[in-house]
Amino acid sequence: MYYKLNGVTQRLTGAPAAAYSPQGLRPGVPSVSPPITFASPTKLVSEAGSQVEYLGANKVPDLQKIFQRSDGVPVHLKRGLMDKLLYRTTMGLTVGGALYCLVALYIAAQPSNK
Repeated sequence: MYYKLNGVTQRLTGAPAAAYSPQGLRPGVPSVSPPITFASPTKLVSEAGSQVEYLGANKVPDLQKIFQRSDGVPVHLKRGLMDKLLYRTTMGLTVGGALYCLVALYIAAQPSNK
């Protein structure tokens, strides 16, 4: 029976170089570069050199001003109504799920009536 050998096994067994045949493996570098999904630059990196212009504006300084403001509001509620809604929904589902688990455990712990 013929087995395909990798480089380590080839050296251990003393097999010739032709015994290792990586057929069916994809090449390490794709022939066509895939499209960039997030933050697509307007130019390819090879064309732009060291500087790349992105399509969107940099929102980091604005968000830093919002999140670093010392107004006593927790960081997870700084962005207003939507954050409050998401927080309360998450907490409601968490408490509801915990109560549901306790009820299910209580029902499961009851002896069966036969």
